[in-house]
Amino acid sequence: MPAKKNKHIDYQTLSSSAKKGGTDAHEQNTLKPLDTLKTENSASHDLTSPQTQQQSRQIPSENFLEKQEDIQTEFVVLPKIEEPKIDSAKTELNYAEQQKFDKEEKKAEKDRELLSGDKWLTRNGHTLTYVGLYLFSIMVLFRPYQLIPGLGFLSATAFYFAAATLLIYIPTQFSTEGNLTILSTEVKAVLALTAIALLTIPIAKSPGTAWETFNDTFIKAVLIFIVMVNVIRTRARLMGMIWLSLAIGVVLSYLAIGMYSRGEMNIEGYRVSIEIGGMFENPNEMSLHLIMMIPLAITLGLATKSALMKLVYLTTTIIMLSANFVTFSRGGFLGLVGACAVMVWKLGRKNRISVTVFSVIVGVVVTLLAPGNFGLRILSIFIPGLDPVGSSSQRSELLERSIIVSLRNPWGIGIGNFPIVGIRNLVSHNAFTQVSAELGILGLIAYLIFMLSPFRKLGAIERTQFEKDETDWFYYLAIGLQAGIVGYLIGSFFASVAYNWFIYYLIAYAVAFRRVYQIEKGLNEEVKVKPLIENFWSAKTA
Repeated sequence: MPAKKNKHIDYQTLSSSAKKGGTDAHEQNTLKPLDTLKTENSASHDLTSPQTQQQSRQIPSENFLEKQEDIQTEFVVLPKIEEPKIDSAKTELNYAEQQKFDKEEKKAEKDRELLSGDKWLTRNGHTLTYVGLYLFSIMVLFRPYQLIPGLGFLSATAFYFAAATLLIYIPTQFSTEGNLTILSTEVKAVLALTAIALLTIPIAKSPGTAWETFNDTFIKAVLIFIVMVNVIRTRARLMGMIWLSLAIGVVLSYLAIGMYSRGEMNIEGYRVSIEIGGMFENPNEMSLHLIMMIPLAITLGLATKSALMKLVYLTTTIIMLSANFVTFSRGGFLGLVGACAVMVWKLGRKNRISVTVFSVIVGVVVTLLAPGNFGLRILSIFIPGLDPVGSSSQRSELLERSIIVSLRNPWGIGIGNFPIVGIRNLVSHNAFTQVSAELGILGLIAYLIFMLSPFRKLGAIERTQFEKDETDWFYYLAIGLQAGIVGYLIGSFFASVAYNWFIYYLIAYAVAFRRVYQIEKGLNEEVKVKPLIENFWSAKTA
């Protein structure tokens, strides 16, 4: 369209608006031609003259506007309104707020990247594999053939359930996702740990002992961990496994409290050991399971809206707390303190000082009211002379020896071989130096990544939910899983449990929880599965 026609339309629109009264005087003067404004300004000196009144009533005609088309138009620039001066103190405050906002935005972006790194398939599957996994877990955790004498014929069934689960898992996984496993950070870390353990067998102090340790417990825990992170892909499945772990905690607690009330202290004359065998026979290791499960029971109780389920979770928490005291485990007590500290800090974030003070008071009172000489047992951590059997000083010697062995053998001495070079054929009683001494520095790094990676991602879920003001099941369980991991990190500092089932189940729950979160929140799109042959020899991330 030509420029002259544009000018004609613009002026006519402005003129029409003036006729209709659609614009005020200020708006009309803003875009009038300079000659017209000069005429009006000169006439404005005598407002009472007839000429002025006549000019004020005149409206530019269409012919007049057409005559202006060939004139180069100039517009009056109105004076710029000065902005009000901003107080310097307010400027500094706004800058500080902006910096805080930028920092929070960067943290939120980092959390989003952290949570969207895994590419999960949203399709379901592995129903039969999950059934096999559940039955196997019952055999490993509950060991019903030892609880009930008449079920002795089930003593070898754990192996058959494990074998059947793997046989179902492999073809189902290939048909569902086209690979052997999702390669999350935790899976990569545990595979690296497995490879290092295998490499240490030929150079071990005792290759036979190394192979026995690798084959007896460790590789089973690794395989079942991989199965769990691929099979537990819905909220219902995850809750089913968590309830199973909570149930064994309640059963162990009930048995321990019953033995203590009957005076059946079968360890050191004042401690209780459940005759269930397996990984719960030692009171320290039973306590380790309890301090991992207590945070889950508390946070699930906070998350549920059912009054009945709240009562169930509260009762479960009280029973497991009571049993933890009758184990007289110092590592279990410190782990419980660490887990509770995480929950207090995160759940009480709106009023942390008051909540922390109240929690400390409650903790001190509960410790003072604990049965027997529990208080003296805890003080023996800091005053070894209070320990009647001298186990505190012995643990210190083993810790020093395991650190020395780690420094002298950076590549490790072989999985399960520390007792050969230890004191009186004893284990290190420390999961971290157990790994560093037997699997070397690289093994320790893989072990730490395996536990810390899910902890960081759980924190990202918790912060994201809190910022959205969605304190729901995801928010509370993310805190409970973090607290459980911290409880293990502290409690395992006093027990050689790096190759046992404990942490592998808990980390599998954390990875599965992240999968459920990402799928339910729509953080991932469906990923196409490549042909089976293309993925047969390499387990790529789906």
